[in-house]
Amino acid sequence: MKIFQELLQLHERRRGFHLITGEVVQAMSQLREIRTGMCQVFIQHTSASLTINENADPTVRKDFEMYFSKAVPENDPDYQHDDEGPDDMPAHLKAAMLGSSVMIPIRNGNLELGTWQGIYLCEHRNHGGSRRLVITAWGE
Repeated sequence: MKIFQELLQLHERRRGFHLITGEVVQAMSQLREIRTGMCQVFIQHTSASLTINENADPTVRKDFEMYFSKAVPENDPDYQHDDEGPDDMPAHLKAAMLGSSVMIPIRNGNLELGTWQGIYLCEHRNHGGSRRLVITAWGE
């Protein structure tokens, strides 16, 4: 079995849902050495998250942002954790809802995503800064 791991530093992005599949594949060039395996992408932050969803129509990403902004509003007077501003606690809640990692099968050296699937960086802060990912791939 082969195991590979890479760190990927993503540049700062505005709040929203951003396709990063290409950046992940580019950072993990060793994927082509694996016929059958798995790839985990993990984000090292608590105010941003990862998910897999529609990669073709950009309105899906806009609707994701709209939904999560309504579901977890800013400026809720019941939040106690607001040291970094009104988007602080909502960002943590959104990240907890979506999760910190995704798992994708590897087949013949490629991520085996569906035709319309892509990896999203879900940026929940107005100014979240750059984000770090740990990409781990293993298989034969």
